[in-house]
Formats: sequence, structure tokens, C-alpha cells
Amino acid sequence: MKIAVVGATGMVGGVMLKILKERNFPISELLLVASQKSIGKKILFNGAEHRLISIEDAIKAQPQLAIFSAGGNTSLEWAPKFAEVGTTVIDNSSAWRMDPSKKLIVPEINAHVLTSEDKIIANPNCSTIQLVMALAPLHKKYRMKRVVVSTYQSVSGTGVKAVNQLENEMKGIKDEMAYPYPIHKNALPHCDDFEANGYTKEEMKLAREPQKILDDRTFSVTATAVRIPTSYGHSESVNVEFVNDFELSEVRTILHNVAGITVQDNTDTNTYPMPIYAHEKDDVFVGRLRRDETQENTLNMWIVSDNLRKGAATNAVQIAEYLVSNSLL
Repeated sequence: MKIAVVGATGMVGGVMLKILKERNFPISELLLVASQKSIGKKILFNGAEHRLISIEDAIKAQPQLAIFSAGGNTSLEWAPKFAEVGTTVIDNSSAWRMDPSKKLIVPEINAHVLTSEDKIIANPNCSTIQLVMALAPLHKKYRMKRVVVSTYQSVSGTGVKAVNQLENEMKGIKDEMAYPYPIHKNALPHCDDFEANGYTKEEMKLAREPQKILDDRTFSVTATAVRIPTSYGHSESVNVEFVNDFELSEVRTILHNVAGITVQDNTDTNTYPMPIYAHEKDDVFVGRLRRDETQENTLNMWIVSDNLRKGAATNAVQIAEYLVSNSLL
């Protein structure tokens, strides 16, 4: 199994390598791809040094699988070139997510739609993944009508520059800024660029991607995405209106029985999801389950996940595992 990791020196790329090792993914040859300035440098993986190579050299090697985490422009230009030589690409950027010819995959929900013909597979947005993990089983049982989600997203979702900004501000150091304002002791209602409708790209991803993943346009999602001074882990306050009524005890049981979800919902012991507990874990944590007492058939819940793991790298590796186990490469 010859695998290329494109964007190996980035924040998600580093986590990707860590997860490939943790999960003992079958690798006979690992091709680590980085930008021109990093070519020739070495990265330690699984006890061996691997030299960073160019993307052109990786294509020439014709790997069976390439996992991309190098930004949308890189994916748009190079993913088709890998596909042309027979490589299956799993792309972590937003480049292909809403392309009707590409599949948007959360393995626990819709990996079954994948075939050997799918040469470019899209990994959803980090906030979308944790949202649909909790919504999918409830939608199946009660049928969603409308979802209102407010996110509280960590700075690592922006990248290393934003993590450095937060750490510098905490130390009182003035340096390069990833955001237009300080993030320490602040909250920015501004994740990604603003679109013409007044929403950010992040908010529109949350509105559009769940419908594609669940292959259902009968429900709607509206979102407000906020950046908070937390290093790792995204949190979401979610209000879901269903067609059918529910019992809270049944909701807890349904979520408890979903692989990849941990229910933390006991207010008597102050047990609820928090980024500090989700950090470096692969599960999606769900809690604060309660009825919306202002409206029928409506549930409030709180969802937290590590945005670099299940929100990005782990989900991509799980897609790769599915492809391998079902002989789709």
C-alpha cells in the first residue's frame, strides 16, 4: 500500500501521520509531500526518516492513495492529476465538497455509497462532521425539519498562525496576527470569509454539507460560527426541530448506541462535553440534552469534538480504512 500525504508539514498533516501510526494503517511506502521550500527536509514516522518530496514526484510514484490537507487551490490543481494515474484522493479542503460529481463522506453515516470509481472523495468541514454524527441517527428516527446551530470554534481550526497569535497574546507578545482583532479574552463572530448574503463561508458549509451527507433536502440548517480563545476542540449549541416527537431517555439511548459518539449528560455531576476532554480523542461528545420548552418536538443539545482529529484527520483515515477493507482501491 503506497500512500502519499500531501501537506505533511501542516497542522492537520501532522495529526494525519500520528493517526495513521496509531491505527496501524497498512503502509508499504509512505510519500510525504510538502511545499517547495520544505523539499528535502526529513520527517520521522514510525521510527524511520522520510524525505519530503515534490507533488510531481509523488504523482510519478503512482500511489494507490493520496490524502490531501494542503488547501483548496492545491487540491483543485493536483487532485485530478493524481486521479489520472489511478490514485484515489481523499481531500480535506472545501474544494470538492459541493461538487455534485464528488461524494462527501462521514464513514459512520454514508461510506456505503463509495465505489472503486470514486477517485476524488471529499472530507467534510470539521464542524459539519461532529454535527451530522449526532444528527444522523436522530434524523432517521424522528425526521428533522430545521436545525439552528451556533459554533464555538478553536483557533486551531484556522491553523498554526492563529494558534501562535493566541499564545503570543496570552504572553503579552505582539506579533503576526491571523485575525483582524485580538482573540485572547475575545470572541469573533467571523469564521472564514463573508459572503454576499452576510453569512461566512463556514456558516454556509454548515448549512449545505449536512444535506449532501444525509442525501436529504427536506430539512434546513442555519448557522452562526464564532471563534473563541480555545486552542483545540470545536463546540456547538444545536437546536433541532423534528417532525415527530421524542422522549429524552430514548434520545440518550439512540446516541449512546452510535459508534463514535460518547454521551456526557448528567447535570447532577456536572458532566457535559468540553473541549478540554475532547482533545486528542476521536469520539464526538454529546450532552446538555433537553427539550426546547418554547416549541413542540424540539431538542437542544451541546456537541464537542477535536477538530483536528474526527473533524479532519481521523475522518480521512477512516475513509481510507473503508476503501482498503472493501477492496475499493
